[in-house]
Amino acid sequence: MKKIVLVSPFPPVQNPRLYKEYLLLKNQGYDVNVIYAVRDKWANITPLNKDFILVAGKHGSLTHLFSRVFHKFIRHFLAYEFSYHRSSWLMLLKASRIKADLYIGHDLTSLPIVVRAAKRHKAKCGFDAEDFHRNEVSDDINSSFYKASKTIENKYLPQIDYLTCASPLIADAYQKLYPQLRAQTINNVFSKSYIIENESLRLPNEKLKLFWFSQTVGEGRGLETVIEAMGLLQPLNIELTILGAANKEIQKIFNTLACTNNLSLSQIIYLDTVSPNQIFEIAALHHIGLALEISKPYNRDICLTNKIFTYINAGLAIIASETKAQKKLLQENKNIGLLFQIGNVVELANQLKIYYEHPYLLDQHRRAAKKLAKDKFNWEKESQTLLSLIKTTMEN
Repeated sequence: MKKIVLVSPFPPVQNPRLYKEYLLLKNQGYDVNVIYAVRDKWANITPLNKDFILVAGKHGSLTHLFSRVFHKFIRHFLAYEFSYHRSSWLMLLKASRIKADLYIGHDLTSLPIVVRAAKRHKAKCGFDAEDFHRNEVSDDINSSFYKASKTIENKYLPQIDYLTCASPLIADAYQKLYPQLRAQTINNVFSKSYIIENESLRLPNEKLKLFWFSQTVGEGRGLETVIEAMGLLQPLNIELTILGAANKEIQKIFNTLACTNNLSLSQIIYLDTVSPNQIFEIAALHHIGLALEISKPYNRDICLTNKIFTYINAGLAIIASETKAQKKLLQENKNIGLLFQIGNVVELANQLKIYYEHPYLLDQHRRAAKKLAKDKFNWEKESQTLLSLIKTTMEN
């Protein structure tokens, strides 16, 4: 039985790609371990089973406190790639102690770890780039994050045996930098088992329900544009649901903006974070999924988040901002949604009005989105590409 180790600084609940990969490999008969750390308190969960190895402790534990204190000391002596995250050195120690045939990293923090562990055990290693990491935080080439990320990528990416990327444009960007790697796209898609069979047609003058979700809700992510667009469309019956960790301060900011735009507070609904599997059922209670990505830093322009594929699975029409990646997706897959220029309130209002006034067009786009999930964008198809890549890597 082949042994595979997955490494991530985030828990499975905050890394759906890693968890899907784990389940795929287990179902194929591989012996799999997942080495991970916790980040946000809401994801402070007990390891799922013996395959999952938590390092650096849970929030509130003595181990977690020690890892934070010791990190402040050790980062002055360790190389940056092993002191970037408080759990880096612990993940390195743990991964190095587990002899495996393949080590796979998720998030840039894990890249040096899987390369070092693979070298120690004369094994293979791969890396999953969910983002274009050097431009993940800033486009300023003089910023410390850009310099550090570029240094890690330049040092370690040429040493891996394969590279997967979470969107075609991220794959293109890495391919240009490292042509020898043959970057492979693995989209953030989901199993067809999550497709929701909601065939109800929204009737004229019924409430139009918008949906947006994220792990953390905050400013500068496009929600302000939506609220202002809804204000331009008063008194049309439109409702926005925001799912995610939104503290009272954030809710107050959005509620104030809603009042300023003559909206009723009942038109903005806040839902707490739920398990990833529950999001599909909640999304399916709405009509339109909002993909409100921005174009800066550059990573945001070329990424395809799990939002847009969640909406497709749930049978929602999509209204998406014109990032390069989202524009490419909607142009290549017709009749699933509408685009608007980033931050353009009037254009977004016009797109919402089109769906409000043409329920049959809305229904057509919802059905087309669901068909796309069944025929093209699903984990059943995408996982075979990943599985073939992993098998080939270990056999060569």
